[in-house]
Amino acid sequence: MPSFSKLYDSFKNGYVVAVLSVLLAFIAVAAVVYKPLTTKSNPVVQSQDISEITKLVGNRHKLEYLLLAQPLSDFPRYVFKYKDADEINVVKVPSTSHTNLEREVLLKHAIPYAIAKDEFLNANRAILEDEEAQRSALAEAGAFLARNAIGIALLVFLFIGLRKGMPSLGLGSGASVIKPENLKGSMDDLVGMEDIKREVAHLEEMIINRDLYRSHNIDKPFNVMLTGPAGTGKTKLAGYLAKKLDIPLIQASGSGLESGFVGGGSKALNAIYKKAVAQGRCIIFLDEAQSLFMPRGRGDKKWDDDTANTLLGLLDGVKSEEGSGVIWVVASNFDDANSQMDEAMLRRFAVKINFRLPNKSERRELLNVFLSRKNVECIDWSNLNLDYVAEITANLSPALLETVVDRASMIAIQEKTLIDTDVLFRAFERASIGLTDRATTAEKNKERERVALHELGHFFMQIDPYVRQGLTWDEVKAKSNLLKISTESVSKIGALGYVLSSASDVSLRTLEEMEQDVVQLYGGVAAEELFYGARGISTGSQNDIQKVTSMLDLMVNRLSMYSRSKLDYSQLKSEHSPEDALRQVEAKADELYTRTLDAMKDYKDLISALTGTLLERYVLSKDEVFALLAELTEPPRKAA
Repeated sequence: MPSFSKLYDSFKNGYVVAVLSVLLAFIAVAAVVYKPLTTKSNPVVQSQDISEITKLVGNRHKLEYLLLAQPLSDFPRYVFKYKDADEINVVKVPSTSHTNLEREVLLKHAIPYAIAKDEFLNANRAILEDEEAQRSALAEAGAFLARNAIGIALLVFLFIGLRKGMPSLGLGSGASVIKPENLKGSMDDLVGMEDIKREVAHLEEMIINRDLYRSHNIDKPFNVMLTGPAGTGKTKLAGYLAKKLDIPLIQASGSGLESGFVGGGSKALNAIYKKAVAQGRCIIFLDEAQSLFMPRGRGDKKWDDDTANTLLGLLDGVKSEEGSGVIWVVASNFDDANSQMDEAMLRRFAVKINFRLPNKSERRELLNVFLSRKNVECIDWSNLNLDYVAEITANLSPALLETVVDRASMIAIQEKTLIDTDVLFRAFERASIGLTDRATTAEKNKERERVALHELGHFFMQIDPYVRQGLTWDEVKAKSNLLKISTESVSKIGALGYVLSSASDVSLRTLEEMEQDVVQLYGGVAAEELFYGARGISTGSQNDIQKVTSMLDLMVNRLSMYSRSKLDYSQLKSEHSPEDALRQVEAKADELYTRTLDAMKDYKDLISALTGTLLERYVLSKDEVFALLAELTEPPRKAA
């Protein structure tokens, strides 16, 4: 039985800590509520303009950092700061838009980002709420503390007194162990991806034949790093591997390891590791772990890298005897080819498997698999051209293809019809473009006419190279990647019309092809100038011009396509390079826009003839456009 003096010391220490805790709470509340002049923080500029995120593609070289605050909430916030600015920019977006922005802007253009830590958010509270709401909430908290100070002190004392007798409350200890028999699916569910399957088979062989590798003095843990675009099956692969090896799986999120407490991430990792060791043989899967691979030493607080440092030690297998059966598998949407990563962390992974987007034949097979899971009476197989659907869905991940098929089911159910090519096309359009609306511009005839001219300008500049080769309309149609021209508004991207085209699986582009892309983007504004004059150009070309600017910056400054000296001028620190680069971009933009305007004049009569039909129908499919062109005239110009 403990002596009275020890009990007294325990009570005294607990009481002192309780009182100090309450006092510190009062001080913290008062400091924030009254905001003394000594508080230093960057001014915060809040917005809900999604275009601010798309601008990051062209301004990435100016970025000091990009963070995501509350990424799993209904309204995630993009937090970024430019190197030459004092203010912190905050863009609040709906969760549905966040998913598309992350895929089409951040991942597609390899813009590095991380999850905003609580320390950062606490230091910049205006990021999460406006000042008045914050002060009101804090004032209420202060009043609550004042009214209940004694009760809070007693609760703190009881917590401290019972702390040693309580079970571990370590963060991450709630991560559950999934037995192999409870894991769904198998490696066969990875349609195509034969290169990835071979890598996994090799990994499986290494794990099973561990003794053979020890004979070659290879005894390090076979830590595995999975990289590649979102939705390509990295998470599923970890489950398939555990099921194939017949060992349990522990899954945790890389961003979920970061807590508001110093050392919280380290405690979570150690708790997960101990749980894995207790299983003997086990896979620990860390999903969305890109934040753990960022170079260390970037923060000004010594504990900023604690989680990464702890992971480094565990990956090394320092406790090799007790953790020899633990395999670490981490997944990241970035790799060291498109994002700067910590070299020490990369060296810990003996096996790196890079996922890719499916090619056309794999997309066709994936679509067939997803459709085959539905009842046979739901599909009109006789009117289903999977080759065409696979063609138009280039660059979509397996997850997005499944979304397209599910969306097709919803459309079929609503319209009481069967899934066919047309339904899948509309599902693809809904997934890629979003909701379209005719009512927004239904009674605005002048605006609709301008939109029709603008979109037709894009179309004619898309087919212009084929027309100038002297091809017939049928031959031009076969080469064109047009899907439809629409004057319906799209709220998701803030557009009053659009030209929908199929993409290409091949990402390599030549100088000539990139110049043609610029000319096609300039087609809309050139059509407006052709019909309304230079002073009649509208703000509808803003997005096109932003894309052109980014492309010309890439062509001139980063790829030096117009110079014999092949350098990435964006990395040079010369005082004169920014001005020289600007002049080169301006000169090339002027040249290509002039070329676009001159070419557009040959199509003025055709644009006028098609505009009325487009305004009447709102939408023209590829077949309808070329049928109208064939009725009107032969192509305006043939090659000399």
